[in-house]
Amino acid sequence: MKTSSRYWIGAFLVFLAAFCFACKGILIKLAYQYQIDSISLLTLRMLFALPFYIVILVNLNRKQSPAKLTSRQWAALAIFGITGYYFASFFNFLGLIYITASLERILLFVYPTFVLLMNAMGFGLRVTKLQIVALILTYAGILLAFWGNIETSAQNNVVLGAFWVILSGLVYAVYLVGSDRMIPLIGSLRYTCYAMIAATVPTVLHCAVQNGLHLGGYPMPVYALGLGMGIFVTVIPTFMIAEGIKRVGSGNASIIGSIGPIFTIFLSTTILHETISIEQIIGTLLVLAGVFMIGWKGNKQVTPSVTN
Repeated sequence: MKTSSRYWIGAFLVFLAAFCFACKGILIKLAYQYQIDSISLLTLRMLFALPFYIVILVNLNRKQSPAKLTSRQWAALAIFGITGYYFASFFNFLGLIYITASLERILLFVYPTFVLLMNAMGFGLRVTKLQIVALILTYAGILLAFWGNIETSAQNNVVLGAFWVILSGLVYAVYLVGSDRMIPLIGSLRYTCYAMIAATVPTVLHCAVQNGLHLGGYPMPVYALGLGMGIFVTVIPTFMIAEGIKRVGSGNASIIGSIGPIFTIFLSTTILHETISIEQIIGTLLVLAGVFMIGWKGNKQVTPSVTN
């Protein structure tokens, strides 16, 4: 395959993955209309996705040699998976109880700056002047979008919702930084499968403790939305983004993936009929500019993945 064709196919896969990820908040908001709690909805998402990851992992292990990790590395893999796909996802689901899907997506995009700061403080990676400007732009955009929505009637509790979503971004950044050290050992696809399987365990346990794992009795649209989240917002974009990164590189993927908030704003206004303020539009553009600048510098850790 020609280099140009390989690049454009990869870019298209990342673009489609960004669209799928952007749909997550929309589907969650639609499901919340049926009075389902956060952990039950997250459990449905994980259980619907789980069989696909198991089948893909079994197939990978048949074609390739089994992963050879030490017990300490297996433990780290499980911890990273639980961090990225249980804690980060649950905090994100909680945040969407209180704020709109469009604001959630803007706030969640703070995670590339967290990754940049963690690598600078924890691993001594130098932060350039351009990246400092990118950080200022990103946080200015988030502050503007937040301030423009603080009095909006569509938000139940914008401060609490923003807290959960930003905490989700912080936890997800921890997952990404740790993943960067694990993926070279077993590959991105296999790592994702193990991480998702590991995260399913505490999710199911949490649901069992909170409500006895009673997942029946909801209206059919809840299960349809849960299935949609499991397949179209989790499984499919997971592997599209992995293949896309392979073809275009993580820096380019992070730039292309930064279109996600634009998709969410469009979907939230057309499907959920959310009102978008001028501050939110300007804030979104500032956040995207900051993320674009970080990605343009080729910081390999800032990689779009299954964003919760």
